[in-house]
Amino acid sequence: MTDQSKKVFKIIGVVIFLLAALIIIRDDLMTRYYGDNYYEDYSEDYGPQEYCTVMGASLFGEVTTYNVSSEDEEMSNGTSADYLTWAIQDMDADPTVWAIVIDIDSGGGSGVAAEEIAQALKDAEKPTVAWVRDAAISAAYWAASGADYIVASALSEVGGIGINGSFVDNVEQNKIEGLTYNQLTSAKFKDAGDPNRKLTDEEIAIWERDLAIMHEHFVQELSKNRGLDIEKVRELADGSTMMGQMALENGLIDEVGGWNEVFEYIQSQVSVQDDTDVCWY
Repeated sequence: MTDQSKKVFKIIGVVIFLLAALIIIRDDLMTRYYGDNYYEDYSEDYGPQEYCTVMGASLFGEVTTYNVSSEDEEMSNGTSADYLTWAIQDMDADPTVWAIVIDIDSGGGSGVAAEEIAQALKDAEKPTVAWVRDAAISAAYWAASGADYIVASALSEVGGIGINGSFVDNVEQNKIEGLTYNQLTSAKFKDAGDPNRKLTDEEIAIWERDLAIMHEHFVQELSKNRGLDIEKVRELADGSTMMGQMALENGLIDEVGGWNEVFEYIQSQVSVQDDTDVCWY
């Protein structure tokens, strides 16, 4: 064997050794972090897709349009339309997925985000179910209304149909602290809503005009999504929530129940077995 050949074999041996060492280190770190059953758990949660014929995603916390940064503690518990619409579209495009579940527990948020999520659910070709566990209020209910079927717990809060633009101003507190607001704007309404000064009557009228426009759009979308008479929705759209049975009686949901009822609906739409695995994003 030539010196050149010996060098090649030595290099190959070193590479193999390093790769083996990296695998051992990786396995040790994963076991330390996730426990001894790491690989077993991983295979169960993310196993072959043919076993995940039902897939789901969650809508928790504040509904936003954009991706929420996990580094922002105040916003880390929200769900963005960017994420959820992508998840719905991805599940719908997967040929191994037969049905889609959206698990909801949210007090609302952006109307724009809600409309985008509802539209993604309406566009899905596969059966979609919204599963309300604790709350689907305001924008969260708007998002849920895009699903084919809504199941909510008897103790859940549903509805809250309305738009809120209320805020607290600091005017009286500033007086106590000796602070003065100096208005410097290039346009009459540019600083409308600044908490350091009172709204004028004209500004209040403008805000109420826009709130009325958003409210009416919300009502119209719910009427279409749920197949309800628009006057019925207007009657319900007083901003209040209602619990499961009352929501059912008013047509806001399709069934009172929990996961068993969600799964029974799925089985009525597609052929899935009782032991079918449900995978979550």
